[in-house]
Amino acid sequence: MAKIAVEKPFDDIKEVLEGKGHQVDLVNSDQELKGYDVGVVRVQNDGDTGLYDFPIVSVEGSSIDEVVAQVERYLELSK
Repeated sequence: MAKIAVEKPFDDIKEVLEGKGHQVDLVNSDQELKGYDVGVVRVQNDGDTGLYDFPIVSVEGSSIDEVVAQVERYLELSK
């Protein structure tokens, strides 16, 4: 099962993903993302590109449904 990290304070996104059967952990910052298959963060900075070897989804400017759909798209592509 894929592991998803969701940066605090996005408990609502965590709950929706868990409700869809995903394994989700709430993390304090993007510094704690290592070891996950997908990370959900507050904002992805341009300098962050290439820092991670897995997809990062930025919450900025997106609805909960959009974030969840993007996470699930990445998980589907990684199968």
